[in-house]
Amino acid sequence: MRNTLVLNASYEPLTTVSLQRAVVLVLQDKAVVEQAHPLRSIRGTDVAVPVPRVIRLQRYVRVPFRQRAPWSRRGVLARDQHLCAYCGRRATTVDHLQPRSRGGADSWINTVAACAEDNQRKADRTPEQAGMKLLRRPFEPTPQASLMLALGLRSSEVRDLADWLPVVPGRPVSAA
Repeated sequence: MRNTLVLNASYEPLTTVSLQRAVVLVLQDKAVVEQAHPLRSIRGTDVAVPVPRVIRLQRYVRVPFRQRAPWSRRGVLARDQHLCAYCGRRATTVDHLQPRSRGGADSWINTVAACAEDNQRKADRTPEQAGMKLLRRPFEPTPQASLMLALGLRSSEVRDLADWLPVVPGRPVSAA
């Protein structure tokens, strides 16, 4: 199941959480459901909770300003849409352009999504040394874009949640 968007008490997007975590926050009265899936609910013996798409925290959480999105393997796969940077097939792993054994860092610019075959073929070399071409260059997403990537939304789903999401350059704003 897809992640649930978490809003601060001030309605600003904070993060995403799993469906299970979102339901727990709602049941503990730490959050309220702002938008639910129209046709789904989770039922227990004494309770029925709509499947939340967006929840809002009851109490304001102070968040330090972030100029950069934190790097993660999951974030790299989401940024590259789970497509191999070398062949375009489904990616299941992250490859370091400059291998870690040669001083390469875990960073947005030094990592790309890769399929297991291409990652093994490249081995402990740079793409140039392995004779492999990148289909697209890696980039560092903004904190807002990384939040969007973490949601893993299709374009139709972005329209459904447009009122809650930050405006990201390159993404059309819905006309409400």
